[in-house]
Amino acid sequence: MGRGRKQMPEAPAGARRQWAADRAMRAPMRSPGRPEPSRAVQREFWRLIATGITTVEASAGVGVSWPVGARWFRHAGGMPPLSLADPTSRYLSFAEREEIALLNAQRMGVREIARAIGRDPGTVSRELRRNAATRGGKPVYRAVVAQWKAQQAAKRPKTAKLVGNERLCEYVQDRLAGNVRRSDGTIVPGPQTRPWKGLNKPHRQDRRWSTAWSPEQISHRLEVDFPDDESMRISHEAIYQSLFIEGRGALKRELVACLRTGRALREPRARSRNKPQGHVTADVVLRERPAEADDRAIPGHWEGDLIIGTGRSAIGTLVERSSRSTLLVHLPRGKGWGEKPYVKNGPSLGGYGAVAMNIALTASITTLPQQLRKTLTWDRGKELSGHAQFALETGTRVFFADPHSPWQRPSNENTNGLLRQYFPKGTDLSRWSAEDLEAVAHALNNRPRKILDWKTPAEVFEEQLRSLQQAGVASTS
Repeated sequence: MGRGRKQMPEAPAGARRQWAADRAMRAPMRSPGRPEPSRAVQREFWRLIATGITTVEASAGVGVSWPVGARWFRHAGGMPPLSLADPTSRYLSFAEREEIALLNAQRMGVREIARAIGRDPGTVSRELRRNAATRGGKPVYRAVVAQWKAQQAAKRPKTAKLVGNERLCEYVQDRLAGNVRRSDGTIVPGPQTRPWKGLNKPHRQDRRWSTAWSPEQISHRLEVDFPDDESMRISHEAIYQSLFIEGRGALKRELVACLRTGRALREPRARSRNKPQGHVTADVVLRERPAEADDRAIPGHWEGDLIIGTGRSAIGTLVERSSRSTLLVHLPRGKGWGEKPYVKNGPSLGGYGAVAMNIALTASITTLPQQLRKTLTWDRGKELSGHAQFALETGTRVFFADPHSPWQRPSNENTNGLLRQYFPKGTDLSRWSAEDLEAVAHALNNRPRKILDWKTPAEVFEEQLRSLQQAGVASTS
């Protein structure tokens, strides 16, 4: 030992063995000689994760500490790095390799070892030849080293598709992380963002605006844009792997911020619960809505709601049930907001009081032809308590969903989730102008949808307008 350094007492052999075992269990991703039981433990860990329980619960279920389980989950990007199926008897197990090592150390022949473990002599011969440790210059068969070499040989290295196809990679990255543009092509920068630190989720106010197509939308849209080019094909799972797993593909990890959830790991999403409020009368409940609105075959039936921000800021959202086309309603704060103290039951200056809501909603929906504004289904919020006046001015009948039933407005709920990509919870939504909202709606309406056979809502809405115009010409003639 060098001068000035204290000599530490040597730990007992039993403690050293326990320490080594604990270290091997804590770092299975780095240890080249990990035995088969640790892989079995990892398989069981990922099976438990697949049931939807937390990492802490899965770690306790397999008998490892929660930091170990969290490390497994984080390094794998939340995706199982190995097959969850147990190895078949076709391959030698770690227990069999231990038996081969013991018998080989006793100078037993290949055929004797084969008879002892119930394997073919050729299998034992190849095992001793291929997987022996050679670091010391002379082949020595050790079970741990043999297991590691067998696992390395079983890997099938393959260049990721996005790495080998630059054109495909550019297409995927542009649809995932491209800029949001207005209808004239002008880029809307959105909020200022901080550098990505590699953590699970960026701060809400730091989420940059992007085109934000989902990997599934990108995968299926390739078939529409390149019907005759088989090289321009990739599964949505491969895109997720390139994002979530380090070194898996050509996409940078920070692009996970362009996914709608913004998560850097695959995790179960907590479902938000709607809190309906307000009151409705018997003639505007959902069961009174015309039956034609249920099957989505006839356009003109809308679903609506608010997305709420801080400081009583909000944005109105309208979604057409047939085309999934979206309208965003600008709700500026009233004059005097922040200048006067709050008065209970006084005039609402937050922008989505009943009067302000009626004015803004009427201005938005009357831009549509009368045939495309038949009904509007809303939740039970008090912001639309003036629905009778709204129906009289616009000719659009209003109906309210049942309490605690957000699934009765499924298109609107899904769209609100998509809009949180651009308008995160916990932020002031009044900072965005009507032109900004129009740009976001334009981006959303030009994303392909699975439910529309990978057409965009804008394309389907345009077809509806053409059909109405043709029908009008035919009736006139």
